Amino acid sequence: MFRNLMIASSMLALSACAVEPKYVSPTPNAPSQTSFLEAGKSPVFNGQQPVGKWWSLFADPQLDALIEEALAANTDLRVAAANLAQARAVLRESRAGRLPSTGINASGGYSRQAGTAMGTPAFETENYDIGLDVGYQLDLFGRVGSAIRASRADADAVQAAFDLTRISVAAETARAYTDLCSFNRQIAVAEETLALQQRTFDLTNRLFEGGRVTRLQTGQAGALLEQTRSTIPQLNAQRSAALYRLATLTGKPPAEAPQQALACQAVPQLQQAIPVGDGASLLARRPDIRRAERQLAAAAARVNVATADLYPSISLGGSIGSTAQKIGNIGSSDSFRFSLGPLISWSFPNIAVAKARIAQAEAGADAALATFDGTWLLALQETESALARYAGELDRLSALNAAEREAGEAARIARLRYEAGRENFQIVLDAERSLAQIRATVAAAEQQRATYLISLFLALGGGWQDDAA
Repeated sequence: MFRNLMIASSMLALSACAVEPKYVSPTPNAPSQTSFLEAGKSPVFNGQQPVGKWWSLFADPQLDALIEEALAANTDLRVAAANLAQARAVLRESRAGRLPSTGINASGGYSRQAGTAMGTPAFETENYDIGLDVGYQLDLFGRVGSAIRASRADADAVQAAFDLTRISVAAETARAYTDLCSFNRQIAVAEETLALQQRTFDLTNRLFEGGRVTRLQTGQAGALLEQTRSTIPQLNAQRSAALYRLATLTGKPPAEAPQQALACQAVPQLQQAIPVGDGASLLARRPDIRRAERQLAAAAARVNVATADLYPSISLGGSIGSTAQKIGNIGSSDSFRFSLGPLISWSFPNIAVAKARIAQAEAGADAALATFDGTWLLALQETESALARYAGELDRLSALNAAEREAGEAARIARLRYEAGRENFQIVLDAERSLAQIRATVAAAEQQRATYLISLFLALGGGWQDDAA
């Protein structure tokens, strides 16, 4: 009997290969491109592989320290780490399915049986039992193995989600810091413009007292002065908001915000070409692509789990123990018992439920494949767009800097001619208003440049690695 069972089990095992098709990652067949379209249009980019800690390219020790602090204390990262620990615990549970299950039980009871009308007297009995049960599921059709692979892929996907959270935290910390630096810069520009307009206002007042200008001109100068002054409180508020955002990112309340960051007066920028790699390297670098691929692998494994339900579930079980009517007889040879044998369960011929579950799992795998393709295409789009925006902002900032130089020279000449009485005040007013607007625009453009650069690094996918790529 046992020999026949083993032969049948071997025949079933040979059919298992039809239940578990091997998963093949779609990554090699992803719609890739060897180089970025936008990278070849500007000398500020090169094809070298991006570094892992991209923020180190700014050569700003304070930024480095803030990001390292955020990576150690950020609450979103703590949540992601807990999710990863949970996924790994689920994987350990799935792996335990390959191990035998064991159980120890013990019971004892005292009972009285009632008498009957036939004259059987009532009687009292004792019953005691202690035993060890062992069970092992034969994974002939890959149900357990597929479940393990699904859990492993799930854990890998959660790891990728953790990496994505890590680069997002690094990027948001860098953005908050650069915003803080930018608002400091914009406040300094506003104060410099205010000082310039204050000198013009004082000059106009002196000329008014000398009878050379009218009250209209002093009023216009005063209005321009106060208009510039009104921008400073708003910039101060935005700077404070950036500081508080930085505190939250580093796991601190606003009261413990890093005050040393307020010393930053210039927006961080790069003085070298930016290494961007190529399109194909995004597959290995971007965590969202890795997460989508691992989710696809998990979905494919669950198709195998569902398919295994079409076949019998076979378990081997055994039990040994001792049963006696007196506690003193527990362990005696007469009370010893044992059992050994297989347990086979099969829902054949009613397999409609199993087939429905297979269809559900296959639909989930199709959706996961579409998600992977969409994630990869979106990654290319985001990267190309980030490259174009950053390069365009550099060109815009270059033109704005030239405009600022011209506007500054025009305002200087207009003021000198006005002091000499060779130019009317409206020309001075227009020149200084134009200069103030351009200088404010340049300061805001410097902030936008930093924002686009951080978005570019985020699109490139680096920052989750411990070391440089």
